[in-house]
Amino acid sequence: MNIKRVTMTDVAKACGLSRNTVSKIFNNRGTVPDSTTQMVLQKARELGYHVVVEQHTPLSAPNLNIALLTRHMPTDYHFGTLFIPALADQLSRVGYTLSMCEITPEELAAQKLPSHIALKQLSGILAIELFDKAYYEMLCGLGIPVLFVDAFYGANTTSLHCDMVSMENLSSTYEITAQTIAAGARQLGFVGDATHCNSFQERWLGFCSALTDNNLPVNKAFCILEPDSSAYSDDQWLISKIRKMPILPDAFICANDYLALQMMTALKRHGIAIPQDVMIAGFDGTPQSAIVEPPLTTAQIPNADIAKLAAETLLNRIENPDRPFQRIYVHTTPQYRASTLRTASEQ
Repeated sequence: MNIKRVTMTDVAKACGLSRNTVSKIFNNRGTVPDSTTQMVLQKARELGYHVVVEQHTPLSAPNLNIALLTRHMPTDYHFGTLFIPALADQLSRVGYTLSMCEITPEELAAQKLPSHIALKQLSGILAIELFDKAYYEMLCGLGIPVLFVDAFYGANTTSLHCDMVSMENLSSTYEITAQTIAAGARQLGFVGDATHCNSFQERWLGFCSALTDNNLPVNKAFCILEPDSSAYSDDQWLISKIRKMPILPDAFICANDYLALQMMTALKRHGIAIPQDVMIAGFDGTPQSAIVEPPLTTAQIPNADIAKLAAETLLNRIENPDRPFQRIYVHTTPQYRASTLRTASEQ
């Protein structure tokens, strides 16, 4: 009778931890909280994984605190709404505490941490929705591990001493735009501040590339590219922008679901039918995108997977501070719904 040998990977999976964390415990190296160590060793015994537990000496963990810095606490329409709880869960599994801190405009301008943060008590910093180059550079100079989720406009051409994890933006926006063109759109506009952040820039580039590859012009007269601080939540403001366009475009590709949903509200209030008069697409895959009428075409971001990868990347940086910095992109998936017309092949 063949009995499957229990592996370290099996133990890690049963505990909901990475194999790297379990390896640290079994090899008595690195910083792992004692509670996590005891949980792993108990699970190993239950599964029949043989490891010498009596001689294991718990390792001290003086700094098990990670600060999450942001300019804006996430709302219901925000990527961070699902990302942050998943991140906190991943970190807590190995004994770390995540503390959220909202950076004030004064702190941002002065390039200072919040006064209540004690740098010596931190193992690392994670930043989300903090799209300021000077502040990023300040964080990178603090001498502790730093990880950014997304980054400021122009980050791809800037050398930063930190790790970055982001959703993949360009290919999904390219595909959604190309599919909209295949469904008959010839005049297309982009909605959102392309210079707001790295992700918005990449989505703009995906939009432009799809137009160019289909021999269509990038016509900014059909776009709403005002700064992110503009009145995108005001349907009268949005309609005033649309009325200044030469004609109503065939489609609007929006930088995220929030903007797409605002556009849908404004258009419907003024008697413009979606998708018959104009097609709409967003990005993020928020729960609201599936229940709006008509349901919104979008790109689904795997929030929990990005959170897990962000936690693993930051913890690996804490353990191995001299390894090369990484920029990691996680695949996103277009979700085609009724806010855009189907092509003949899809019908």
